[in-house]
Formats: sequence, structure tokens, C-alpha cells
Amino acid sequence: MRRRPLLAFALLGVLVLAAAGCGSSGSSSAKPGAVDVVVTTTQLGDVVRAIGGDAVDVHQILKPNTDPHDYEPRPKDIQATAGAKLVVTSGDELDAWMGDVIENAGGDPTVLDAGAGRPVALPGETSGPEASRFDPHWWHDPRNVEYAATRIRDALARAAPAKTAEIDTGATRYLDRLTALDAGIARCMDAVPAAQRKLVTDHDAFNYFARRYGIDVVGAVIPSQTTQAQPSAGDLADLTRTIEREHVKAIFPESSINPKLADAIARETGASSDLTLYGDTLGAADSAGATYVRMEAANADAIVRGLTGGAQRCRIAGL
Repeated sequence: MRRRPLLAFALLGVLVLAAAGCGSSGSSSAKPGAVDVVVTTTQLGDVVRAIGGDAVDVHQILKPNTDPHDYEPRPKDIQATAGAKLVVTSGDELDAWMGDVIENAGGDPTVLDAGAGRPVALPGETSGPEASRFDPHWWHDPRNVEYAATRIRDALARAAPAKTAEIDTGATRYLDRLTALDAGIARCMDAVPAAQRKLVTDHDAFNYFARRYGIDVVGAVIPSQTTQAQPSAGDLADLTRTIEREHVKAIFPESSINPKLADAIARETGASSDLTLYGDTLGAADSAGATYVRMEAANADAIVRGLTGGAQRCRIAGL
């Protein structure tokens, strides 16, 4: 992940802390007895709220449909981090900018890399401004989120020991939903003929989903795990040929990326591009991707519809 200029962070941090000194001190929590938690991504914000309930007061840095690769520091993010007891990050360079935020906030929070040590870890990119050891889009395999949820549960219990029972109850309920989600998606994908499971997306963000559910990723409009990369004319020509050769029925734009290139390739190849996926971010509160569980269920439905030309759907009950 490209690093923001340290001077800009430092100046912003000074301004924020000076402003904070003129106001109230102590916890910023609006919930009595709740622990202040800062999270970087929309997915983590949802998971922490689902597990912590009223035991946590969450400041989520990234907003729905916001590309994490484009984050710019905001005063309220540094101020919230200065008073946080726990900071939860996604890791693998996706939110590496959080290190500068923590440094310039001046507080002393516990920092949890929620995905570190997860059971499924696919290779990252070896070069470029966001090179990392592992692919950072680990949440697209629900088994990884189950693992992260247990780590978040334990970190919250340490941060708020008086709320352990409430946190454990929330975690148990949420883990059950994740298990149901994973099983439901697997059933849907098993019903799609293997020869039709060929995926083309806006950028290379769905390798975990593909590996989990037996899908072949044949290409991406931006052939990179970061949206900061730019496809060349040769890249786009190669992708067009691949789509035609593999008889790909659908290209899937992503909610946080301009669909212009995906739509252009769809027009040229005859594939559809009218089914959107949630890749790096959840959707707005009123969208099908408002929560992590709903996001993955919506992605599964869109992918099944696209791969089968609308002949099949993926509906998962009980979520």
C-alpha cells in the first residue's frame, strides 16, 4: 500500500489533538460502559458490531462503497484513534496507512490484525506499490471470517472483561450465521455446471471466493489485486480474447470501481455487465451488501445468475 506523506499525517495529528484539548476528555463512547474500538474497513466494522453489540462503540474509518486504496486521513479518524482501546485492521497492506494514523494519534491502543494467521492464505503480488506476502481479500472465504471473528471476540473480551458474556453470546450467534452462509453458497455453486464457472471481475479480488467454491478466475479488467494499477491496451486486448475463447457469459463490475471499462469490454464481447459485486467494501445501509453476510450472499446470487445467463439464482435462507 502506498504510504501517505508523514508530514501531512503529523500536521493533521497536531491539529486534531490540539482541538481535542479544547474539548472534553476521556472516552468518546456514546454507550455507557462500552469500549471504544477503531476499525479500518467496512467488513471489519460490521463483524465487530455483530460480535460486540452494546459492549462496543465502533469508529469505522472507511465508508460503504469507498475504495480502501484511496484513503486520505481525516481529523476525526486520528481523534478517534487517540482515544481507542482497540484498533482492528485487515492487514496485508490493504490498510497499511493505519500505521501512520496510530503513530500520529498519540494514543496507546491494542492493535489486532484480524486476518493474520488465517487458515486460507493465497499469494499476494510480488511487485508494485501495494505488494504483500498474501492476497489481502481474505474475507471472501467465510472460513477466514470465522477465524477472524474468534480473534475479534477474544480481543474484545480482553478490552472489556466485564462484557465477556455479552461478547461471547454475540460471537456464537455470528459464527452460526457464517457457517450457514458458507454452506449455502457451496450448495449454490455446486448446482452450476463446472464448465460455466468462469469468472471475470473488475480487479483481482475474488481468488478466495473462487478457490472456496470451485470457480475458475479467467481474468480481470484490472489484472492486479489493487485498484491503483492501470491495465494496458495489451491487457485489455488479451482479456477480450480470453472472454471470447472461454465463452464467458458475464463480466462483473464492482460497487466501488467505475464500471466504464467493464461495460466497454462487455459490449465488445457480447458478455453482460449488469450484475455488480461487492469487492473491497460493503454497500450502503439500504443495499443488498449492507452487511458482510448479506454482501457475500448477494455476490453469490449475482455470480450464479451471471454464470448461468440468468437460468439459476442463489437464495440462502435463514441469514
